[in-house]
Amino acid sequence: MWLVTINCSTEAWKQSSATFLALTDKYQGTCESSKKTPDDRRLMAYKIEDVADAEALTDECQNLVGFTAQFESL
Repeated sequence: MWLVTINCSTEAWKQSSATFLALTDKYQGTCESSKKTPDDRRLMAYKIEDVADAEALTDECQNLVGFTAQFESL
């Protein structure tokens, strides 16, 4: 099991949220959390079983302007 953590600015979320949500639908995973932080950023975490899917989701998220992502083993 893998945890993919994604964060972005509020502006990046406004511009790319539809694209982000469409790409997360491509992967077998569960959204564990999605919240706005006090410093006006959005932080999301997804549990994904397949390491290849976790890596692909991380790479695709980082292609969105203003998004960063990383994954780690659970």
